[in-house]
Amino acid sequence: MGYNIVVCAKQVPDTKRITGEAMKEDGTVNRAALPAIFNPEDLNALEAALAIRDEHGGTVTVITMGPPAACELLRDCLCRGADKVVLISDRRAAASDTLATSYILSCAIKKIQPDIVLCGRQAIDGDTAQTGPSIAQHLNWPQVTYVKDILGYKDGTLTVKREVEDGIETINIKLPAVLCMLKCDYEPRRPLIEGFIKAHKAEVKSYSMEDIKLAAEEVGMKGSPTYVSKAFRPEQKQGGEVITPKSAKEGAEILKEKLKEFEIIK
Repeated sequence: MGYNIVVCAKQVPDTKRITGEAMKEDGTVNRAALPAIFNPEDLNALEAALAIRDEHGGTVTVITMGPPAACELLRDCLCRGADKVVLISDRRAAASDTLATSYILSCAIKKIQPDIVLCGRQAIDGDTAQTGPSIAQHLNWPQVTYVKDILGYKDGTLTVKREVEDGIETINIKLPAVLCMLKCDYEPRRPLIEGFIKAHKAEVKSYSMEDIKLAAEEVGMKGSPTYVSKAFRPEQKQGGEVITPKSAKEGAEILKEKLKEFEIIK
């Protein structure tokens, strides 16, 4: 039967290249000073979607929100095998926080009506990990975060492997659903020659706020209850003291004295 899959992807500044010139006075990133790249964990989400489609059929549609230059990311997705791409581009959506962004994306997703939505766990420019779960909330769909792999598909149910602090969980989830992907054990596929030809000829569909039935007060700064007042680097903590006791008993005695020294025990 196949699955209709939407991947939410983002073009982000290459934060590995941040220098003094790339930082503004308020501590935020000067995006214009950095090259734009495909958010790494969104690339994992795209590969997972393509793997589902290749095995079970269906379509993969990639959605991104940003300026017209974000078409570069969408054409990259077509090169890698995506079937369709959609750009949400509207000046009124500028400065949207994660709540407004997720609402905008959810409205576009409703227009497409997919079975599965895949997102990367988080974007490297914000590191909030809020957008994917917020999309699920707006859609009122079940969600699984920290997905490491998709193990099986049967009768409208996905079986996924989820990485948690104390190990691995295997979860069955009914569709439609939202999955937030970690880096998988396999590498994302590279663009192919036929993909470049397809991307060159393809039409990039663009949605405005009117197309997805959103008012100006629901997006951008007007629709964003949060904002960044300050960004700064945290102070580096000093490394702990390493002890090398000759026995477990001696180690326990040294540790006991250290705990007394810091008044943790009496």
